[in-house]
Amino acid sequence: MTTLQDQMKQAVALAAVDQISSGMVLGLGSGSTAALMIKELGARLKDGRLKDLVGVTTSFQGEVLAAELGIPLQALNAVDRIDLAIDGADEVDPGFQLIKGGGACHVQEKLVAVRAERFVVVVDASKVVQTLNLEFPLPVEVLPGAWRQVQAQLNSMGGEAQLRMAVKKAGPVVTDQGNLVLDVKFAGGINEPADLELAINNLPGVLENGLFINLADQVLVGEIIDGMPRVRDLAKG
Repeated sequence: MTTLQDQMKQAVALAAVDQISSGMVLGLGSGSTAALMIKELGARLKDGRLKDLVGVTTSFQGEVLAAELGIPLQALNAVDRIDLAIDGADEVDPGFQLIKGGGACHVQEKLVAVRAERFVVVVDASKVVQTLNLEFPLPVEVLPGAWRQVQAQLNSMGGEAQLRMAVKKAGPVVTDQGNLVLDVKFAGGINEPADLELAINNLPGVLENGLFINLADQVLVGEIIDGMPRVRDLAKG
């Protein structure tokens, strides 16, 4: 059964694909909304509405899905540009600052977002917040041999860091890069995300964290208005 949230995600995924033109090199994001975008992209390639596209995926999940749909793929190191990247987010604040990494793919996601000429974020309305980290924890990818050390450092910075444990598998979540993830909550949320991104990434043992600062060019928000799915182009404020 299709839920209202599913309808919001579908609407915003379609709106994002409408921005794609033939001949583009695309960054293909991760997560449920991005998966809907990839499926629609595959359909438009198959029926000829789009052609001559190349995708650069941000996760094994996206790579498998895109390959199944016949979308041509290249590795990040094999392309000289990314025209447009489309990805979801776990939280978006009014300044277009993001938390990503709920799917533990934020390292590759950030590499692709930084490389893209334009980075479009697609979310449903539940992901739009006034302050980051009040609800969703900040993911921090760490080297397996350093997670306890990094956990202690994050806690000393005022965070509460927990090792992310796998579901239906014994032990912790392991990322596509073979690392572990600490999920961190800061009391009162994150009010200076740019400073915190740099501070966390300077900790020995940290590979990357899920704060995406000054990367999003556009945020498309799926909403339900009068019982119908709509897409709002969020104004940066």
